[in-house]
Amino acid sequence: MTTFDILRAARAAWPALQNADTEKKNAALNAMADALIDHRADILAANDADMDAAKGRISEVMLDRLQLTPDRIEGMARGIREVAALPDPVGAVISRVERPNGLVIERTRVAMGVIAIIYESRPNVTSDAAALALKAGSACVLRGGKEAFRSANAIVAALQKGLEAAGLPGALVQLVQDTTRQSATDLMQAVGLVDLLIPRGGAGLIRAVTENAKVPCIQTGTGICHVYVDAAADQAMALDIIENAKTSRPSVCNAEEVLLVHAAVAKEFLPKVKARLADERAAEGLTPVELRLDERAAAIIPGTPAGPQDFDTEFLDYILAVGVVDSAEAAIRHIALHSTGHSEAVVSADPAVLAAFSRGVDSAAVYLNCSTRFTDGGEFGLGCEMGISTQKLHARGPMGLEELTTYKYIVKGSGQVR
Repeated sequence: MTTFDILRAARAAWPALQNADTEKKNAALNAMADALIDHRADILAANDADMDAAKGRISEVMLDRLQLTPDRIEGMARGIREVAALPDPVGAVISRVERPNGLVIERTRVAMGVIAIIYESRPNVTSDAAALALKAGSACVLRGGKEAFRSANAIVAALQKGLEAAGLPGALVQLVQDTTRQSATDLMQAVGLVDLLIPRGGAGLIRAVTENAKVPCIQTGTGICHVYVDAAADQAMALDIIENAKTSRPSVCNAEEVLLVHAAVAKEFLPKVKARLADERAAEGLTPVELRLDERAAAIIPGTPAGPQDFDTEFLDYILAVGVVDSAEAAIRHIALHSTGHSEAVVSADPAVLAAFSRGVDSAAVYLNCSTRFTDGGEFGLGCEMGISTQKLHARGPMGLEELTTYKYIVKGSGQVR
């Protein structure tokens, strides 16, 4: 099937979902989760083939994003069940106004229709996106990266079996079969067939969609995430936060890419950073973090001199750009110049600094004395997520069920005319 054939099939299947109540949608989601477990051998075999083809062609960090394990498949199934347990957004009355003439005007959540997602080599996104779209009342058309095509195909085949077992059309969840750039272009141009397009991936993908899409789209941005360590920081806490934000999973968009340290504590604190992220990790047989230092940081600790683009790069690797600033205000100015608007953290015991950082940093998520790694739909109580929106209209931050719906006005009267 061509990409347009797949979109038409999804559009034709959507009315069955529109007419499904919450109980039927939840039954379908639980059946989809069961099907993932029932077919995990097929999914793992497909993933093994993807991994074999990708080795030597993508980095170890990206291979980690691609790899599936029995535990990760269990996690995918658990994520679907968590979505099933969430309140159904469709039909919720957002606001209700009764006018002097007796009209009752209700702003009511409704499904988008057909949601298309373009994403890269993360097979778990396949089930997350399908579950969220379905619970939000929409058909889902997925276009994954070629490195994960076999894995995504096996996952979608299992999800379709679950849908059909629950009495809904398998065509509600589909994978685009064309992995060339043309299929991505087709989704961007499919006016009348795609109600919402969500790109989830690197800067190049986001840019291509925002520059070329003719259908409505939401940007899920790259994550150049900052941690600022203030003069009044608890340094032990700061080290724990930095280590978690940088090393717990460096390949994800909420990982720290830039560390800013107040000049008043830099001479004391930066050697501790080097010891924790580089020396101790190397001694333990873990990948050390390469520190790319601005001139002021390089005068304090050894490392790689920062290049002109290092403070504007989403490394997605064991690399951290490090700078020294003279104040919290200077850190806020630096973030404004270099951030992608995703997630930023401050470590400080000074309430005035925390308030200034909260007010002055214009990102989707601002963290006070905690790690940027919490920017995630599951961690925010949204179930799994469709992506992290860094734009300001309609959706911002982790996109859960409400962000995947729109609304319409339902006006109730008793014969009123104007």
